[in-house]
Amino acid sequence: MSLPSPCPQEPRAEYRYHLLRAASERFQADFGALDPGQRSEVERQADQTFALETLVLATPEARDTLIPEQRIDEAVDEIRRRYPDEAGFLTELKANGLDATLLRQALRRELLFDAVMTRIGARVEPVTEIDERLFHELHRDRFTTPEQRRARHILITINDDYAENRREQARRRIEAVAAELNGRAEVFGAFAERHSECPTAMQQGNLGTLPPGRLYPELDTALFALGEGEVSGVLESEIGFHLLLCERIEPPRFISFEQARPRIRAILEARRRRDGQRAWIAGLRQQAPPRTERSMA
Repeated sequence: MSLPSPCPQEPRAEYRYHLLRAASERFQADFGALDPGQRSEVERQADQTFALETLVLATPEARDTLIPEQRIDEAVDEIRRRYPDEAGFLTELKANGLDATLLRQALRRELLFDAVMTRIGARVEPVTEIDERLFHELHRDRFTTPEQRRARHILITINDDYAENRREQARRRIEAVAAELNGRAEVFGAFAERHSECPTAMQQGNLGTLPPGRLYPELDTALFALGEGEVSGVLESEIGFHLLLCERIEPPRFISFEQARPRIRAILEARRRRDGQRAWIAGLRQQAPPRTERSMA
């Protein structure tokens, strides 16, 4: 299936590259393999990204930016490596209305667009310590780790295909294990290794250190109600019967400003770059002729 032709004013190769890229990003497929609804969606995305690229590349910033040929070579090679051989690479390009020369032309535009946007993002005001401290204070929940529990468990599964794992028999088996264990945390791992039908039996039932919400709801509620070193009674989940050991309680921990500062700076710098780029593009759109403005909508 051939690709649709862009409007006469649009460079054919570059637009086809946008179609190919959009199809790959959204549906992990070539444009010709898409159904009509998917093709329409891809065309809308390609229209938007091509129009935005064209708008940015018409700016003085783009005219002052050079892309080294080596960088374009690397971009072509990155795409070429996705195919088993050169013949497959060229066949795929041809099927999408491209060849190696036209692909380089499209990639040059893409790299130039990225370089210009990077330049615009670098113009923003630097992040100050006041900005960082304010963010840390206003988003304290983002810098607090919840209480966690280090846990082990013993599982007897419910499976009607096996007589010993039918529900009543499975419950009798876990109750017998519980009675023998008698709440002794120090031997829980050995019991898990001997009795549990979970793969974690090979690690003596170790579930690791868990925040709330990681286990089945019944187990989660029980685990966070146990004291350190306590063993639960028999618990039932959708897969079977369990015994739980709360091996250790790790209380909530607040990440200090100094610990969080590198992460905060990265968040704020990325946000400022995005905001600066959006504002710059908004200004370009306001100055663009009516036809370009419609294509950006």
